[in-house]
Amino acid sequence: MKHSYIWSAFSFTLLGSASVNAEAHDANEKKEAERPNIIFILADDMGYGDLSCYGNKDIETPHIDKLAQTGTRFTQCYAGSAISSPSRCALMTGKNTGNTTIRDNFCEAGGIEGLKGQNMIRRMHLLPNDTTIATVLSAAGYKTCLVNKWHLDGFNPEATPLNRGFQEFYGWLISTPYSNDPYYYPYWRFNNSQLENIEENKNDQHIKHNTDISTEDAIRFIRRNKENPFFLYLAYDAPHEPYVIDETSWYDDKAWEGNTKRYASLITHMDRAIGRLINELEQLGIRDNTLIVFASDNGAAVQAPLAELKCNGSLRGRKGQLYEGGIRVPFIVNQPGKVKVQELDNLIYFPDVMPTLANLARATDKLPQKINGMNILPLFYGHQVETNNRLLYWEFTGKQRAARRGDWKVVSVKKDAPLELYHISKDMTESTNLAQDHPEIVKEFEQEMNKMRTPSPNWPLPNE
Repeated sequence: MKHSYIWSAFSFTLLGSASVNAEAHDANEKKEAERPNIIFILADDMGYGDLSCYGNKDIETPHIDKLAQTGTRFTQCYAGSAISSPSRCALMTGKNTGNTTIRDNFCEAGGIEGLKGQNMIRRMHLLPNDTTIATVLSAAGYKTCLVNKWHLDGFNPEATPLNRGFQEFYGWLISTPYSNDPYYYPYWRFNNSQLENIEENKNDQHIKHNTDISTEDAIRFIRRNKENPFFLYLAYDAPHEPYVIDETSWYDDKAWEGNTKRYASLITHMDRAIGRLINELEQLGIRDNTLIVFASDNGAAVQAPLAELKCNGSLRGRKGQLYEGGIRVPFIVNQPGKVKVQELDNLIYFPDVMPTLANLARATDKLPQKINGMNILPLFYGHQVETNNRLLYWEFTGKQRAARRGDWKVVSVKKDAPLELYHISKDMTESTNLAQDHPEIVKEFEQEMNKMRTPSPNWPLPNE
């Protein structure tokens, strides 16, 4: 007999099993009523190998390491893309980059024109009909807040987090470029829909670092909502370039050049801020009822000290490339007494976050019909879910594409180049291209990848 399961953050019930006594039933009802708070922390351009718990020998990250040591650490998690906007779009909407509204930082057509530096470019933004995680969770009664980096507004000032499901927003927008200027020590910052000044940073002073500002915003939101279930999306800038931080005491004794010290310091400084956030949860008495997820939006960038600090570990590639170094990222889940202490090699990726958090919040009825992710919540609690036999898909339309199923991955990082084939389980460094040895596997991937995507007016292909 095939059984059906109902999953929650606290327990699961096998339908058709013997009924429990009334006292236990009441206790379960009470637990079910206490839906957990959710904090999703996202680093920016932090590589797979930048954390001690993922093998780094130089960068100190004790608070993040503790989350991994006392929770679930995934070794084969993939970001939504190899760069910021499409990766965050996949995270927020549950769709892969063959179906998302935003498929690259810049679009080929459509979108809205604007300046990046002195160059005129086009950017696409999330549309009003794009359902986000915040849309789903707010409809289920959660208080929702984004702190710091959105990067899904393009040049549209009406595509802010407040227009796309979030009830509160503290940070900066692409459509208002001076809202994060100068980087890391900003003078301007959004307080919901109003721009305010960080007076300490007036006249280009380096007094309040953006990581600390963001952490303070997050803590204030948590304090206001400690009696309500809340969803906090805390999207730090660190360690995105330019590597600007005045506090480098952790590494002043290292024989590194300044850029390397600052890069490592941005990560350790962020780790310290996360420790402060966790301490606040403990002081408020809500740590045990708060699920924390930590991840990075893509791999480390070319500007990072890739060789010196092994930012992407042994993985090939970097930010902007669909090789492993561009899209494989840390993913840590922690909730004391609830999430199992374990290391998992299940294949998961950012589109899975929306259906997973919707299940956690008992808000699956609020999900859109067409998403590419799946519910991986049972994995957090030590239960088996088959995640490896499906196709994971990525693209930079007309430029790069990749897919993973089980042990195999295909990838091409050059326009019109044939797909390369790697047996990732045996060759995670993508060193031996097996495409000529297994043309039938490549052909099967090609057929599935063509079915996975839909055309986009903002990134049109010649035959579309």
